[in-house]
Amino acid sequence: MIRFEPREPASLQRLILIPVAAAIVALVLAAIPITAAGVNTFTAYGLMAKGAFGSMFAFTEMLTRAAPLILTGLAAAIAFRAKLWNIGAEGQLYAGALAAVAVGTGWIDAPAVVLLPLVILAGAAAGGLVMLGPTLLKTRLGVDEVVTTLLLNFVILLFVQMMLEGPMQDPMGMGWPQSEPMLDAATLPKLMSRMRIHGGLIIAFAAAIAIHILLKRTVWGFEIRAVGENASAAAHAGLPVKATFIRVGLLSGAMAGLAGVGEVAGLKGYLTADLSPGFGYSGIVVAMLAGLSPLGVVIAALFIASIFVGADSMSRATSVSNYLADLIVAMSLICVLISGLFLRFRIKFVKPRTNISQETQ
Repeated sequence: MIRFEPREPASLQRLILIPVAAAIVALVLAAIPITAAGVNTFTAYGLMAKGAFGSMFAFTEMLTRAAPLILTGLAAAIAFRAKLWNIGAEGQLYAGALAAVAVGTGWIDAPAVVLLPLVILAGAAAGGLVMLGPTLLKTRLGVDEVVTTLLLNFVILLFVQMMLEGPMQDPMGMGWPQSEPMLDAATLPKLMSRMRIHGGLIIAFAAAIAIHILLKRTVWGFEIRAVGENASAAAHAGLPVKATFIRVGLLSGAMAGLAGVGEVAGLKGYLTADLSPGFGYSGIVVAMLAGLSPLGVVIAALFIASIFVGADSMSRATSVSNYLADLIVAMSLICVLISGLFLRFRIKFVKPRTNISQETQ
């Protein structure tokens, strides 16, 4: 008979080692399909490392991919800290991108010093408002936010497609479903010449530091942590549980909205329906690998970004598909969840009690 017994709180060293060990185990397990494809494992991983860090171009591409992952990872981390299960960062990203395009394609005539902050604020506000609906449904009616946020992803993507094929379609796009290009005054600056890396990375780093300070040094951060630990106890102690959920939902959605702003105002310059390859869903993996730590999200996002960028480069040189990156990311998440279970509980094997009547016989 198996019994789970709670462990004492884990040390900081264990909490740091868990995601590192999970990533290593995932890479070891991923060697099986690589070998089955007839490719030397060390060669494949060497090509992945070269594709992510082998040149300045590769390194900046990895950082460019990491920027939206940091923001969607923060969106998941801050929500999960309060036990508000936001699975809708993908839709919130698109909402933020749509709002940024609406403001930054000429609807508002203003200089860059005014227009660019308006674009950023519009994207953050749109993402936050999308998350506000499921949060209110949870706090007022007890509706499961996992379902509402997940389904909203598809609703928002369909709405974006409708707008790109209708009122927001670029008249110069030859019928292609895309928005008009962003004005120069509404675009984020490039951080390096002839590279795609842009100011969205600075926004992501600043957001991670700000949320870290928020959680560790403010009363609101204490409320978030208290509600996440035990909402009933927090309510009994007089903490504003419903208001905390609403504030967390707005902040979480805003982080995902900023990811959309970065992709349209910093990278592509316009909006299409295939803007995101799943950044919202990958952000959940980033948050879990980081142990819901805002600063850990940065490191986890860099790891996931290097896997994606490196796998793309490796697949061009070998017969291994770049879907290997998705496999590694998925196995990393599974390893983190399993290790988290053993971190919180100790497994004991207990002999089943014999029936008393049988003993008397």
